[in-house]
Amino acid sequence: MNPLTSPLLTDLYQLNMIQAYLDHGETKTAVFEFFVRKLPPRRGFLMAAGLEQAIDYLENLRFSPEEIEWLSRTRRFDKALLDQLASFRFTGDVHAMPEGRVFFANEPILRVTAPMPQAQLVETRLINIVHFQSLIAAKAARLMLSAPGKLLVDFGLRRAHGAEAGLMAARASYIAGFAGTATMLAEVQFGIPTFGTMAHSFIEAFDSESAAFECFARSRPENLTLLIDTYDTELAARKVVALAPRLATLGIKIRAVRLDSGDLISLSKSVRGILDDGGLADATIFASGGLDEDYIAEILQAGAPIDGFGVGTSLTTSADAPALDCAYKLQEYAGLARRKHSAGKATWPGRKQVWRRYEADGRMAGDVLSLESDAHPGEPLIEPVMKDGRRVGPAPTLAAIRERAAHDLERLSEPLRKLEPGASYTVELADALVRLAAEVDNRMAQSKSAHL
Repeated sequence: MNPLTSPLLTDLYQLNMIQAYLDHGETKTAVFEFFVRKLPPRRGFLMAAGLEQAIDYLENLRFSPEEIEWLSRTRRFDKALLDQLASFRFTGDVHAMPEGRVFFANEPILRVTAPMPQAQLVETRLINIVHFQSLIAAKAARLMLSAPGKLLVDFGLRRAHGAEAGLMAARASYIAGFAGTATMLAEVQFGIPTFGTMAHSFIEAFDSESAAFECFARSRPENLTLLIDTYDTELAARKVVALAPRLATLGIKIRAVRLDSGDLISLSKSVRGILDDGGLADATIFASGGLDEDYIAEILQAGAPIDGFGVGTSLTTSADAPALDCAYKLQEYAGLARRKHSAGKATWPGRKQVWRRYEADGRMAGDVLSLESDAHPGEPLIEPVMKDGRRVGPAPTLAAIRERAAHDLERLSEPLRKLEPGASYTVELADALVRLAAEVDNRMAQSKSAHL
């Protein structure tokens, strides 16, 4: 069993429900939607990501003979269910917001329409895929907005919560505009540019810091970046200046120096002066170590001459908002709109669409959330992406997704772009949606009364 593609990477209660659905003939068409109930603090917007992996999961979802045999040995499920699972194929339809789109609370970014057992089975993994990448893309977008014109690189694999999380964080951050990642598999898997310098251990392994710099430069001369804060940062910068002429005779150019600790504002200013005075005005300064959007904004507001940032832990864990209050909820079954009515977790019923309006200057002016059949002025954001279990049209390139994300970020209002605390955006609930919710409530109240 491949743990990342196995259909058993789900919750037990999904199979429990499917067994009960089959036992009672509840296999009619169901419509589920994935959405975020409310934005986390300090998130004025989110960004859709993970759709490509979700489609791939649905297209390739299969139970292997070994998995069916394991389920049989548990004695939890009858032969009818096991036979169904053995031949399982997802045959439903999927509508979604394209990756890279900015979205807001209560706006569905994924809709699954399929026979109830199928739509139920895929819930857990779809949430797992789309929630994480959307979470990280939104964090990366904030980082991009905090550092306009700067090079941002994902350094977060080692602190990510598992291998898949690290890999998908590289993808999600690249969608949001990061220049690349340190994670090599992301280049293999997605073609994302990779960046790498050296660790402090490399410097410490040599008795001389200058010798460490020269040995590394001779071995890795392309896009040479030297880490200069292992001991005395300013002294190391002077050693870099002293080394540069000798390296130049070998055709090796020092492209950048990296700071990973200390007062990045004051150190970057002193290092910039040392490099400039030593004839290395073209060498850039790259910083890493405990960075987030707030610290980066502080650094740049102070005029620190830093050209790029490597962001790790705060990115791949979305440290200030490590989860979204998201849900995958039933909105229609057997042709009837459905609605959850729990306190604080009520849902809006039916198959929905989001229409986005723009100001004359192209900035986002507001969204309308309504039923798919209730058209409104503006751009509809939810599109068909799967029909009868197969992808609709070719997969977009990662470059096209990045372009869409950049375009959406450009069209945010200035308060949202500036990450102003409390900045908000209007999502209007259409009358048709409100009426349908009332109709569902009335129908359920009548049904409850009839069964008393």
